[in-house]
Amino acid sequence: MRKQLYFLCTLFFAFNFLYSQPGSKSQHRCKEEDIPKYTSYKIASAPTIDGRLDEKVWATASTSNKFVDLISGAQTALDTRAAVLWDDQYLYVGFWIEEPNITAKLTERDAPIYQDNDVEFFIAGPDGYYEFEINSFGTIYEVLFFWLDVYDKKGYSAKPEFKRDAPGAKIFNGVGYQHPRGSRIGFWKWDMPGLKSAVHIDGTINNDKDKDKGWTVEIAIPWPSLKILADADARALPPKNNDEWRMDFSRFNQKKYSESDSGGWAWSSHGVWDSHVPECYTRIQFVETKE
Repeated sequence: MRKQLYFLCTLFFAFNFLYSQPGSKSQHRCKEEDIPKYTSYKIASAPTIDGRLDEKVWATASTSNKFVDLISGAQTALDTRAAVLWDDQYLYVGFWIEEPNITAKLTERDAPIYQDNDVEFFIAGPDGYYEFEINSFGTIYEVLFFWLDVYDKKGYSAKPEFKRDAPGAKIFNGVGYQHPRGSRIGFWKWDMPGLKSAVHIDGTINNDKDKDKGWTVEIAIPWPSLKILADADARALPPKNNDEWRMDFSRFNQKKYSESDSGGWAWSSHGVWDSHVPECYTRIQFVETKE
């Protein structure tokens, strides 16, 4: 009996050790079969980045389903959707955000925008990922992350802008979820080269005496600026027909609309209060079409 107990304990600790190591298969909170898949079509005429999303390319774009609760996957009180387009120069992202009382307070770039009502957008590569946040004032917040298990091995730490002592560099362990791959190093002073973004308000901001319809966000990122993420698996910039990337699209609210509302809503539910889980990001397939 003692030998059997010893064997079971040994097996338990070996299993626990194996599945807690960086890069191992994880106890991910989302199921692969539940992750949304989306086709992003190539466009022939570029939109003007003014936040309005009223041009033909956006009117005819496929939009996401209504965002669901980030943790539970349950339906949410207000409508939030996103769409992705592309051409040879840029990746384009649009958000439609229903909000009856539009509010914001932060106006300084890289302020903690998540303390306002905001929308967020992540792009994942094998070795790291990019985070973008914006509030209804149009104030943005950006961070670039590398997983520590490849940070030195792949030579990122040797690049001047990504040294451990670079301005704004610090270790990051996630938000409410310990990722099985381990920690990341984030660069809070890094800015996406050539980034364009704009917001359009359909209502009056910071005025609770009327009812607003909501706001829209428009983002454009030059493909060459994503080289730092794309080089890790030699993905093409711009993408080739049928290439797939993983991206995350979410919304965070200061107001909770029910007892079960986590305050975080997303295109793809993560099953945990953390947007920093690339395995749960939406699958974006880039397809060339003729308009």
